[in-house]
Amino acid sequence: MKDRVVLAYSGGLDTTVAISWIAKERNAEVVAVSIDLGQGGEDMETVRQRALGAGAVESIVLDARDEFANEYCLPTIKANGMYMKEYPLVSAISRPLIVKHLSDAAKEHGGTAVAHGCTGKGNDQVRFEVGFANTAPDLEIIAPVRDYAWTREKAIAFAEENGIPIEQSKKSPFSIDQNVWGRAVETGFLEDLWNAPTKDVYSYTEDPALGQAPDEVIITFEGGAPVAIDGRKVTVLQAIEELNRRAGAQGIGRLDMVEDRLVGIKSREIYEAPGAMALIRAHEALEAVTVERELARYKRQVDARWSEEVYDGLWFAPLKRSLDAFIDSTQEHVTGDIRMVMHAGRMDVNGRRSNKSLYDFNLATYDEGDSFDQTLSRGFVELHGLSSKIASKRDLA
Repeated sequence: MKDRVVLAYSGGLDTTVAISWIAKERNAEVVAVSIDLGQGGEDMETVRQRALGAGAVESIVLDARDEFANEYCLPTIKANGMYMKEYPLVSAISRPLIVKHLSDAAKEHGGTAVAHGCTGKGNDQVRFEVGFANTAPDLEIIAPVRDYAWTREKAIAFAEENGIPIEQSKKSPFSIDQNVWGRAVETGFLEDLWNAPTKDVYSYTEDPALGQAPDEVIITFEGGAPVAIDGRKVTVLQAIEELNRRAGAQGIGRLDMVEDRLVGIKSREIYEAPGAMALIRAHEALEAVTVERELARYKRQVDARWSEEVYDGLWFAPLKRSLDAFIDSTQEHVTGDIRMVMHAGRMDVNGRRSNKSLYDFNLATYDEGDSFDQTLSRGFVELHGLSSKIASKRDLA
């Protein structure tokens, strides 16, 4: 009986070619697993049929949109997850979900190995393989693109020599990864840092200079989770999808950054994440109202560390799990409404309300009714600066 290899199948060039290559070089059967994460584009049945046409013995399509939103995007919202203060972890949070389902498929279909189409230069090889080491350590891992130095040209040549249908998967000059949380674009002319992105790079967002009328939105959170938009109840998935449309129409969520990859190289990446950026911005604004000062200061450090752990492929690691527990504990009172105006690429918060608010009007006001005892402040300031004052006297002597 032949070995079975379970392949993370995107429908693109590399993974389509990998089906035939694994079958030929490893004398193994390939089970292709494709996961709907809200990426849009091709119909998933078309993707499934392409895998079968390339030689897969089975082609499995899973709808994981709500699972992705609830178990991966929502923790990212609660953690204000932004690697290098910019990137909302579009690809990074999808990989552990894919790992989970590939590990399950290997058990169900008798797989002895799992395969992915990642290169040796990227972060995804780490995310997949460390994830498998945590969830299914007995499985062999096959990475043909990395381990056999595939190039785009070599992959196309192999496909043409072996009659593999790849017409749809070789059209784009870019490497693109997308899901409901956002879209990542790299390679092609973007590898020259001086080249500006052209309009064909973008898909989730309109040009912010188009002059759309401003869009005011009210986002309601309960315990850190978005539960309503403009008073209408929504699931987390629905919140992301609606804000993808509305924030995307305003050109919000475009990022052009040089990113520090885990493998040690710098890489130019173009991202679009309108819904993600709008939700994180609103969530941060509500935390500013409802989370106590010292806890908020410390959480900002934890958020940054959480983002690094996730970016580095350590979703299943002990530190990440402990950071999750801390972050969840901070969300108890993050309940209320944020009003935000989205326009011409900007998001401006102009309203906040919460029955868990720590904002006290009578303490904050400068008008009549002020309950803050200002006579206490002089002694507070003197004591607060006392140690630095003593040090300064010594240093200036």
